[in-house]
Amino acid sequence: MNLDDLRKRIDECDLEILRLLNERARCALEIAEIKRVQNTAFYVPEREKAIFDRLRKFNAGPLPDAAVKGIYREIISAVRALERPVSIAFFGAKATFTHMAALRLFGSHAEYHPMPTIDDVFTEVERKRCDYGVVPVETASGGGVSDTLDRFIVSDLHIVNEIMMHIKQNLLSNTPFELIKRVYSKSQGFVQCRNWLKANLPNADQIETSSTAEAAQIAANEEGAAAIASELAAELYNIKILVPGIEDAANNFTRFFVIGHQMSKRTGQDKTSILCAIKDRPGALYSLLNPLASRGINLTKIESRPSQRKAWEYVFFIDMLGHVEDPNLREGLEEVAAFCKEVKILGSYPRGELEE
Repeated sequence: MNLDDLRKRIDECDLEILRLLNERARCALEIAEIKRVQNTAFYVPEREKAIFDRLRKFNAGPLPDAAVKGIYREIISAVRALERPVSIAFFGAKATFTHMAALRLFGSHAEYHPMPTIDDVFTEVERKRCDYGVVPVETASGGGVSDTLDRFIVSDLHIVNEIMMHIKQNLLSNTPFELIKRVYSKSQGFVQCRNWLKANLPNADQIETSSTAEAAQIAANEEGAAAIASELAAELYNIKILVPGIEDAANNFTRFFVIGHQMSKRTGQDKTSILCAIKDRPGALYSLLNPLASRGINLTKIESRPSQRKAWEYVFFIDMLGHVEDPNLREGLEEVAAFCKEVKILGSYPRGELEE
């Protein structure tokens, strides 16, 4: 086939893709009407996971799996917007990593609302001014995000989904590298890039900002200034990426939660998060963990926090593999409850994959 023949074939493929996309959208609108009648959630992460897993299974290339997932994320986002626009509150400013995580989960056709604090994200969702919230819960370098964990103690919201995102820090500037005198970033940006800055910009002043997005906005318009921020910030504030990937640690990732009012259904590849207030007695923690260990339930995280109710009283946040609908896990949690003042199931949700 010559060039014209190949282009003609592409045109034919485009028309067929367009026809099928609209057919898919019509089916989704019929499903949306059923959801309205049954008063069920429009965002169903377990269904989306099943779609992505099925596409990965049958993808024969040459498109890589990540590209296929990105394309379908936007298809799902556009079709869901036809059903009903979904509103998302997220922590921080636009172009921060939490904003990027929200976009990875909900696509570009959702309505996004930046919030100055994690408390504000919870409040917006609790009062149903936004459908869902996206908040950071854990970083590879710094551990648990205390503001998120503490808010779960007093909130009735559930964890609906999670995403683990590789955090790629970039040096952004419209100034030539050799003329950079100041670097702006949030404190975590400087921590995550400490060795690179020491080796490559040892004499530059480091100026802390409230967010990496604010850093990019300042540096975009200031001669001699650079910022440590995301690719999205570079695009949004029209500033060049001088050096990509300047973070010191290759495993620099952050885990984010989607919070909402619903409980996600079982997928077979799930994670469950609980909060436990332990009765104050010898061996209390062993009594808590033993019913889970004896059933072979894999714990992936355990962290303690002050209960906020009584001095020197603590609660434990525990993540484990499995879903509360699994008989083995359900029985284990029932036994755990006998040793605790309180067991609160924060959510069972599809196990997140590390996103590059």
